[in-house]
Amino acid sequence: MTSEDRKGAFAEFVGARYPALVRYGALLTADRGYGEDLAQDALVKTYRAWGRLHPHGDPEAYTRRVMARAAWRAGRRFWWRELPAAVLPEPRPADPYDGLDTAHLVLAALRRLPPRQRIVLLLRYWAGLSEREIAEELGCSAGTVKSRASRAIAALGTDGPLAQTFGAGATGTDRPAGTAERGPAHGRPLTAARSTEQLRQ
Repeated sequence: MTSEDRKGAFAEFVGARYPALVRYGALLTADRGYGEDLAQDALVKTYRAWGRLHPHGDPEAYTRRVMARAAWRAGRRFWWRELPAAVLPEPRPADPYDGLDTAHLVLAALRRLPPRQRIVLLLRYWAGLSEREIAEELGCSAGTVKSRASRAIAALGTDGPLAQTFGAGATGTDRPAGTAERGPAHGRPLTAARSTEQLRQ
């Protein structure tokens, strides 16, 4: 592949996937500005590795892995700029969450989690990775993954409308109540996380 070919293929990849990568970064960091920085920094590394990633590799998976590791290493540096939940319309007394968009509620709850808990939960239930796969992605132990996921699920189990899904009985990295195994098509996310699946597009 010539230098011009590489530049052209990379530009095509960025043009097609950049918005989705920024959304993924925003999920990892709970901040769109940080998410965009994360995506841009990762794409620099992807470009450097392009010769071995294209055409037979998976440049998007590589970029997402770089982003997840960078967010994990940053740790609590993202915590102080965590976004508060958006101001919601005044609910009816009978059901304070009736009519609210599920994706909105899930994203608001994710923003309230500490960064590393949020990252593990996204990789486990949104990306559909196993504990071992997450540990490999982040460069940490499976025990660390399990403990972070357990704490995150416990926190979500007390978080309003998500309590039914992540409440009592959903501990560790067991599947939340009412969810299914990873879907048959290419490791699709679990049902509990599918309300954010549109962010991948």
